[in-house]
Amino acid sequence: MIRYAIVGRTALLLGAAVLAAMAAAQTDSAAQSPAKSVYAELAKVPAKAAARRNPLESDNEAVAAGAKLFEQHCAECHGANADGGKKGPSLRAPDVQQATPGTLFWLLTNGVVRKGMPVWSRLPEPQRWQLVRYIKSLGPSQAPPKQ
Repeated sequence: MIRYAIVGRTALLLGAAVLAAMAAAQTDSAAQSPAKSVYAELAKVPAKAAARRNPLESDNEAVAAGAKLFEQHCAECHGANADGGKKGPSLRAPDVQQATPGTLFWLLTNGVVRKGMPVWSRLPEPQRWQLVRYIKSLGPSQAPPKQ
């Protein structure tokens, strides 16, 4: 009976050591890997929100209005040309340009506060859609994205 208790305790200690090593390995790889990209938030948008269509999709004036809003509210962080700045990532990155309008609208509305992106829900909905229309009109950057 004592033998089983020792074996059981050894197995328990060994199992705990293995779990601790696995957790440490995951922490190390996450810290070393820039795969935790600032663009990972795009994938976290609820499917229903991502599926929303921009009601201003065919409104060419929405692009110009969105450009003005971008200059007022977004350029300080994302750069004047949306190529990224000291505080915000490039909005011309493929991840952003390939995102659905609904995804971008949801991120504008809800922000990513822990990463410094403010909540823009107080901005009227049509203006948020104008910003989405402008961002989607930019197309991809020729320069590598700033993160």
